[in-house]
Amino acid sequence: MTLGKRQLSLSLLILTLFLLSSCTVEAPGISVKTYREPAVVVEAQDQRQREMLDAIQKMSVASENAVFKEVNGVPEYKIGPGDVLTINYWVPARDEAFKQTVYTATVRPDGKISFIFGDNVSVSGYTAAEVRDILAGLAGKYMRGPRMEVIVKEYKSKDVLLTGQINALQYQNNATGPGRYALNGKTRVLDLIVRAGGAITGKETGNADLRRVELLREGKSYTLNLYNAMFRGDVSDNVVLDHGDMITVPELPTYTERVYVFGQVRSQGILRYRDANDLLTAIALSGGTTPVAVKADIKIIREYRERRGKPIILSANLDEILKQGDLSQNIPLKDGDLVYVPRSVIGDVNEFIEVISPSLDFLLSYPAGYRDAYALDPNKLRW
Repeated sequence: MTLGKRQLSLSLLILTLFLLSSCTVEAPGISVKTYREPAVVVEAQDQRQREMLDAIQKMSVASENAVFKEVNGVPEYKIGPGDVLTINYWVPARDEAFKQTVYTATVRPDGKISFIFGDNVSVSGYTAAEVRDILAGLAGKYMRGPRMEVIVKEYKSKDVLLTGQINALQYQNNATGPGRYALNGKTRVLDLIVRAGGAITGKETGNADLRRVELLREGKSYTLNLYNAMFRGDVSDNVVLDHGDMITVPELPTYTERVYVFGQVRSQGILRYRDANDLLTAIALSGGTTPVAVKADIKIIREYRERRGKPIILSANLDEILKQGDLSQNIPLKDGDLVYVPRSVIGDVNEFIEVISPSLDFLLSYPAGYRDAYALDPNKLRW
């Protein structure tokens, strides 16, 4: 059988499975036994999965943890041992002007600092604004209406450990890659990955699998699928980090040639091209489409990197394949193709590419590019 005939046969087989997915066909006289896990085992597994998803959901909407707390809807960093504070205060001068004095204090292991207007002042667990009010109250014993400002100069009390498939870059004398990173406020796991240099992607070995990022917190392990945050705007897996978290970005099985499937499919991610060399197979291996998918307007994005963000866009109608058997819609894929299953009809292709380009840049490894865009400004790393 020739290669073309084998591919056609495979496509017809997959088509048949799609069409008959709701049917059961039994051959007369043949008894087929299928092993099933005991109901108690299945229920226990489902219960663990529900508990993990519930815990992840709570972590994604956290308004306070050991790192920060929200004050009037604004996340404020909690000061802790090791942090370095800059304290500015102004005192009246003889000419009725104010003279500024700058004082630097390191929070001691006991969570306290000593200040010109007070010793052993407890600041651990408070925000900079709260510490300012505490110090202003002490200074008020010695002067009228003290003006004071407290700024966190160095963040050293809260950190997380990031391991796995992270790009090691050199940017303006700042090294990136796996390691321990200080937290300076409300930070999500994707913020941290970008700040650390981005996940390893491309055609080399050892690429990152962003569908199975592991978060270890207080002895419990959680599996995060960051594709949902990147391509669906669903932040439920893009959790808010806490002090002491350990994040591991695992290695993707080595695929020399690959295709990407994302959008409204059951399991977004990267597939080996050898296994998914046409549209129907790629969607089948991704678990099929979700109930809200627009199957009549699937897009295949081709040569995005090669054409520097101006790719070839192919359209396919999955409904015509499944309902009418029109295999001309089953577009053969190429290495590097991105299959996108939308939630709504894409009217303007140029607008579609403009909107989705940041996500494609992230996925297709422009680590230096998005690293430069963030410019190591921690304020830009807030999600």
